[in-house]
Amino acid sequence: MPPSVEDHHRLLRAWQLAVLRFAVTRSESDRVNVTALAAELDRLGGRRSGEDSLHFFRRTSSHLCAAICGQRQDAEATLDCFCKQIDEPRLRLAFAAAVGLARSKPARSKPQPKRDPNLFRGLPARPPAPL
Repeated sequence: MPPSVEDHHRLLRAWQLAVLRFAVTRSESDRVNVTALAAELDRLGGRRSGEDSLHFFRRTSSHLCAAICGQRQDAEATLDCFCKQIDEPRLRLAFAAAVGLARSKPARSKPQPKRDPNLFRGLPARPPAPL
């Protein structure tokens, strides 16, 4: 029975969480877990001409792990690009914090305009509320 879209989504989320865990621990066992999940995601992509032709997740995992460890010249760009691709906001923020990406400042709310003192002029006063 072929895996459902929900299974693919669940596996993709597990891979993203594994990358986050590696970013926090930098443990070799966590790197191996990222690689294993990436291989599973690539395997689900199918095969062409008898050999495994899709290596996107394995290649991306390798680049991410190297960037997390500071072994790439373009580490910040690689990590920033991955971070922007994470759909779940809490996971995105956790990953950004784990790898030390500069967070953009939250948008300032617009200052509330001052109420016009003449707004209610001419209206009858409300009667006092009964007790």
